[in-house]
Amino acid sequence: MFRAFRSAAVLLTALAVFGQAHADDWKEGTHYKKLDTPVRTSSDSGVEVAEVFWYGCPHCYNFKPLSESWEAKAPDYVNYVRIPAALGSSWEPHARAFYALEAINALDELHDPLFEALAGQRRPLNDGESLADFVADYGVDRAEFLDSYNSFGVNARMQQAQSKIRGARITGTPTMLVNGKYTVSASMAGSLEATLEVVDYLVEKEHAAD
Repeated sequence: MFRAFRSAAVLLTALAVFGQAHADDWKEGTHYKKLDTPVRTSSDSGVEVAEVFWYGCPHCYNFKPLSESWEAKAPDYVNYVRIPAALGSSWEPHARAFYALEAINALDELHDPLFEALAGQRRPLNDGESLADFVADYGVDRAEFLDSYNSFGVNARMQQAQSKIRGARITGTPTMLVNGKYTVSASMAGSLEATLEVVDYLVEKEHAAD
């Protein structure tokens, strides 16, 4: 029995040391970028973690279950937000749909179906009309969606989001933006899983600095 407890203690110690060493491996400029000029966060307190994504991005599609699991386990002081990117004109309708659905309180029901349709099935939902037909299949009023899609409020949210993305020098998805100060992507961290490990490290770094 003593030997079993001793072995468990040695294993836990080894894991703790490994975890610390792994965290120490994350280097600025190699595994993540620090912005020269931070961008504004939408949160007044805590640590904001923003997931910059595109509904049609296969990497974002693969990252989705990982990021959702991370979000579910995140500490209370983490404010998790999603920012739809419009890095090209073909991405804009999907970013606009995100904010339109959010405005009419239908985003929770349509977020997963939009990912599945655009990244999973590659359906040609590339304008307001086709997107309106799609969301109508899920019980969303077509006219209400289009009114929201073309509204001043959604235009303003789009401009704010894209200004933030440009300010953070984000050029691909998925990218994680931590507290408006750091960007992390799989190409820098090494994998989608490692991206979230670096985010963990940066979140604790920012929380400790509060």
